[in-house]
Amino acid sequence: MAVKSLGGRTALSGLRQSGAFKALFPRARGGAVEAILINTAGGITGGDRFDTRIEAQAESHLSVTTQAAERAYRAQPGERGRVTNRLSVGPGARLDWLPQETILYDGSALERTLVADLAADARLLLVEPVVFGRAAMGEVLHDALFHDRIEIRRAGVPLYLDALRLVGDLAAHLARPALAGGAGAMASLVFVAPEAESQLKPLRALMPPTGGVSLLREDVLVMRLLAPDSFALRRALVPALICLTDNALPRSWMT
Repeated sequence: MAVKSLGGRTALSGLRQSGAFKALFPRARGGAVEAILINTAGGITGGDRFDTRIEAQAESHLSVTTQAAERAYRAQPGERGRVTNRLSVGPGARLDWLPQETILYDGSALERTLVADLAADARLLLVEPVVFGRAAMGEVLHDALFHDRIEIRRAGVPLYLDALRLVGDLAAHLARPALAGGAGAMASLVFVAPEAESQLKPLRALMPPTGGVSLLREDVLVMRLLAPDSFALRRALVPALICLTDNALPRSWMT
């Protein structure tokens, strides 16, 4: 998927989609293009491969979200589902990467990688929420695999590198005080923009005791949030996203 600036607004300039992965484009709000990614397979299991390449060309603004929470289902022994997302943000452009939660089921095996390449003056808002099991059904993750890696580069220079690797009894791992203190859901957020520093105090005011916001540098803000379940996660995360999107969070987040 690619978008470009056209007469002060953003327009779609290229789209190729196949298999179970599709994109829909609701009516535009403001000058940005909003894209909703849909997995028509209903989830991810061992052996599945999903590859997304998204480009926001110079001076454009693209917001990408998902129709609903993604689900990582039980995989056969030795098989893993793999998701690769590659983002490119051109000069003066902004990309909001706002997928809804990924819910891990017991027995799931998911490897996910996100790589973002930014121009020197590009803006990026990125969030990745994860839910460890279906709490409402009493599910506990005693056997699962989750590898997650995020790389953000600006003008070819590494700006943010983060990796999470959990294997085996995830509930036991997450119960450790130094890891998650028993949390059942988490979210990682990165905001790269000249105004990032001005958002530090407002976001800290929204955080529960299990959330934190820091500046890596004056234009790179990072937030990490832990919560007992997906409901509590959203209760803290949605106000933060509304703040950082200037009250333009995609409607699919609110349904």
